[in-house]
Amino acid sequence: MKKKEQIIELIQLNEDLENYFSNTIIPQLFVDADLILRKFTPPAMKQFDLKPEFIGMAIQDIKENFRFPTLIHNINSVIATGKILEKEIQTTDLKWYQMNILPYHVRNENRTNGVIITFVDITPRVKDLKEQEKLVLEHELLLDTIAHDIKNPIVVINLTMELIKNFEDKNSDKFRTLLQNHENSLIEIKKVIFDLTERRWGEQRYHAAAELIDLPNIIEDVRMSLAPQIIESDVQIKQNLKVSEITFVRRKLRSVLYNLINNAIKYTPASRPSEILVSSYEESDFVVISVKDNGIGMTAENQRTIFEKFKRISKSVEGSGVGLYLVNTIVTQAGGKIEIHSEPDKGTEIKVMLKKNEIVKI
Repeated sequence: MKKKEQIIELIQLNEDLENYFSNTIIPQLFVDADLILRKFTPPAMKQFDLKPEFIGMAIQDIKENFRFPTLIHNINSVIATGKILEKEIQTTDLKWYQMNILPYHVRNENRTNGVIITFVDITPRVKDLKEQEKLVLEHELLLDTIAHDIKNPIVVINLTMELIKNFEDKNSDKFRTLLQNHENSLIEIKKVIFDLTERRWGEQRYHAAAELIDLPNIIEDVRMSLAPQIIESDVQIKQNLKVSEITFVRRKLRSVLYNLINNAIKYTPASRPSEILVSSYEESDFVVISVKDNGIGMTAENQRTIFEKFKRISKSVEGSGVGLYLVNTIVTQAGGKIEIHSEPDKGTEIKVMLKKNEIVKI
């Protein structure tokens, strides 16, 4: 009798699970501990072009449907640790999802028998964030430019005032009043600039949170952004990624890779096939992201000044001279460093070295 009751209870639980999977509006998958696809919701079928005959197949055989390169690794990690994994991902069709992988626990056996994976489409929100990030970067660059460029004229004014003080005819009341007004104005300008650049802006500067990021997805995002330039230059972008995931601020890592790859495209002459290699690996206490091209290269003198604001190695190439300055600022503020290896007409390799955090090897 007890066995019969257990069978009835199991049937009821199975029906509840079937009803849940049939009626939910969220794309979900159930993958067992052997990485076999056991169930999926109708929205998952539509979103990832899944078919009923995929039930019972190894996730390895249908991984291309999900267009997400580290899915299997992430599933294995959750099964091994029993811990929930939450992350934002971008699939190769340029859609963004909040992906949650939850361990499926069999409590009476004290084991994890698979995972339930949930995908929530956040593409519209990410597009809005990208626009906000662009505005924030422009704001940061504007204020940094103000801080850099306006201080020099103030120094000149200050020196001029010292010269005025040394004039011989200082007996005129009008002269003394004018001098005092100039000095007061200079003091007020200094206060305003200091308040803007050192205190108020320092406190209100936008600080984005670091997150676990898939490097292949960031590279693909940059590739899509630079698609017109890539097509026009007929450039081949290859990858050799020994580190696929890294904890960093998404917009900043995207900005670093965008500027490095964009520069590599711009400084490769049309007279040769353009090739760019993006690599990642571990070195000592750093994760190294390398962008190597076969372009025009640069002299030792250019290498010493290339990260200065508005510095360009060739006036014939379109650009503002702030891209590598921003790259250097982002990397150094994160406690990292940059290395350049280049020779004229033999290409350039720029290595961005970021401090290790949570790293996952492919």
